[in-house]
Amino acid sequence: MASGAVLHPVWPQSQTGVIRRVGLLRVCAVVLALMVMAPLLVIALNWGEIQTDVWRHLAQTQLLRLFRNTAVLVLGVGAGVTVLGVSLAWLTATCRFPGRKFFDVALMLPLAIPAYVMAFVMVGLLDWAGPVQGQLREWFGRGASFSFRGTGAVIMVLTLVLYPYVYMLARSAFLAQGREPLEAARVLGHSPWRGFWLVTLPMARPAIVAGLALALMETLADFGTVSVFNYDTFTTAIYKAWYGFFNVQAAAQLASLLLLIVLAGLYLERKGRGDARYFQTRRRAASRRTALHGGKALLASLWCGLIFAVAFVVPLGQLVIWVIQGAWKDLDARYLALVWHTLSLGAAAAVLTVAAAFLLAYFKRRYQDRLSDLLVRTATLGYALPGSVLAVGIMISFNHLDDWAAALQTQLGLTVQPIFVGGVAALLLAYLTRFLAAAFGPVETSLERIKPSIPEAAAILGARQWETVRRIYLPMLGPGLLTALLLVFVDVMKEMPATLLMRPFGWDTLAVRIYEMTNEGMWQRAALPGLTLVLVGLLPVAILVRRSDH
Repeated sequence: MASGAVLHPVWPQSQTGVIRRVGLLRVCAVVLALMVMAPLLVIALNWGEIQTDVWRHLAQTQLLRLFRNTAVLVLGVGAGVTVLGVSLAWLTATCRFPGRKFFDVALMLPLAIPAYVMAFVMVGLLDWAGPVQGQLREWFGRGASFSFRGTGAVIMVLTLVLYPYVYMLARSAFLAQGREPLEAARVLGHSPWRGFWLVTLPMARPAIVAGLALALMETLADFGTVSVFNYDTFTTAIYKAWYGFFNVQAAAQLASLLLLIVLAGLYLERKGRGDARYFQTRRRAASRRTALHGGKALLASLWCGLIFAVAFVVPLGQLVIWVIQGAWKDLDARYLALVWHTLSLGAAAAVLTVAAAFLLAYFKRRYQDRLSDLLVRTATLGYALPGSVLAVGIMISFNHLDDWAAALQTQLGLTVQPIFVGGVAALLLAYLTRFLAAAFGPVETSLERIKPSIPEAAAILGARQWETVRRIYLPMLGPGLLTALLLVFVDVMKEMPATLLMRPFGWDTLAVRIYEMTNEGMWQRAALPGLTLVLVGLLPVAILVRRSDH
């Protein structure tokens, strides 16, 4: 065989069997793509009947403020996560200073803290009645008070939680570069600082932009944090239109505006990235890092230590203190029911989503054409969509299905009962649509590591296609499937907007409990479910840390 030739499997089955398998895989991919597009189309179609009274009220009271608050939040968090993520990644990836090995891993841990948990912890600590301001007034008098509310506080909280997205990807990019580009810049007469701006940073730009896009998508989708601070954005407006005005159509029209902002952000990110790529090379040894001495080494350690303390140690410690001081008393049968609801929803959604991700990844591997690529891109679009948007679209879709089912039940003389709305199925569908992309990444990466020669050998030996999947693909994909399961499981446990809007009656979760307690200003009673989510969230972060090192 000529060198460089590409082997394609020759399947020793009938032509009819091949067509049947092609149809099954394509049908699965089309269904997954439609599951994402259907809620979006339903939301768009709800503009046929404009809710004049609601829009007049919004225009007179808060519509401009919603746009302004959302824009300021996106710009502020974008700048914050870029500064923190890039600076910390540069220090840990290219420099040697005391504590570098510890901070290299520890700076990823804030990703385990849900943003709304960080929000109520910071409010409980830094608000007027909190211990920090109380101590300041005791030392310096009543004039030593400040307001921990408003735009700055929301930006700070979201930045502390979301900077690891930029940090992880920028760190990998800096490690892959090594020191050669910077040394080449120095040979050309540039200082280290100028070489960083002219060479190192542009080479890492695709990774930085990718991390920034993830952080901004999370910012646009956030509901819990802005609710804690009473900071109105489109996500809070959707919730108020749904539960305040009891107007699903108005909620859908607000959701469509938020969707346009998200899609515009995705388009600008891809347009700005263009064809830029960065290449991974073998990582250089730690001895190739620049050694910092004296004041520079101290400043690097202090900067990394400050961010780690504020973003992880302080909130985790405060949660533990609140639990010890009395929040543990909520550990009763009702709390155990909340834990059971959370775990069961997370487990069911994780299994369903990973199964769908495997079918989608296997479909992409088998059929590499433009249609297949389009279907995969569409099906994995859900992670960029806020949970509130998906909740509105799915609920309206299921309302229409229930209307048709009610008409059919009436014709058959049956008692009219809702089948789709208010059930667990709608909530699981929202989770599947929202987190399919999170499961697809690890599964696709693991699938690409399986050499084509392995399934080719199985086909030559007479193994049928699904037998090859069962006996070869699934065992070899074990680590990737486990990673995807854990990631989706924890994401579902932390998801607040979709759960809050779509949960069946009596199916409260830990995230819903936190919202109820923080909405009443009872920060300490929210500590127990908050600490539970943080501890469970450490599982996927540990996996991400391990993957980033390999």
